[in-house]
Amino acid sequence: MDRINTTHPAIGEAFGGGFFVGLIRIGASTYGLIVAPKITGEMTGEWGTRKAVESALSFNDGHANTTAMAAAGSEIASWAQSLSIGGHTDWYIPSRDELEICYRAFKPTDDSNSCLSGDNPSAYLPTHPYMPDSPAQTPFAAFRDDGTEAFETEWYWSSTQCAGYASYAWFQYFDGGFQDILDKGYKGRVRAVRRFLIP
Repeated sequence: MDRINTTHPAIGEAFGGGFFVGLIRIGASTYGLIVAPKITGEMTGEWGTRKAVESALSFNDGHANTTAMAAAGSEIASWAQSLSIGGHTDWYIPSRDELEICYRAFKPTDDSNSCLSGDNPSAYLPTHPYMPDSPAQTPFAAFRDDGTEAFETEWYWSSTQCAGYASYAWFQYFDGGFQDILDKGYKGRVRAVRRFLIP
């Protein structure tokens, strides 16, 4: 644990082409998660095909999900894979749990949270459902509502397809943190991320 705590930047720090947001566990490995700058790493689009994408079901591995989405013809996945920001070309659409980490670190407003959402077994350390006032509004001015890097107070697509309904995928509101599934044909916001292995 000490090694992990001393080998990553601070949350909100500019790093690796974007901003460090937190830690995610994928299998036996721990990764640092980086969110892309808003001006170059955010767009609006449909999730993609309403047919099943069998390899896009991971709650924590957005990179694998995005690869599967792109192979199935998803325009937002292809967009993410085409990004070159800060010399890095390994950007992807965050999984459900990676997107939750983004909300927890960079919540743009001081609005109450949805207490039905927020459990994240993939986070390091795992987290539990939100309380009305926890997480609080992010302390980082650039990520607060109307800041240059702020997530919009709207919903964002994750790369995680719903396991029970192939035509639906997971999203997260950045106005209160509500998580749910929505038909893939809707246009929603997308914010790219990348990750690095914690040695």
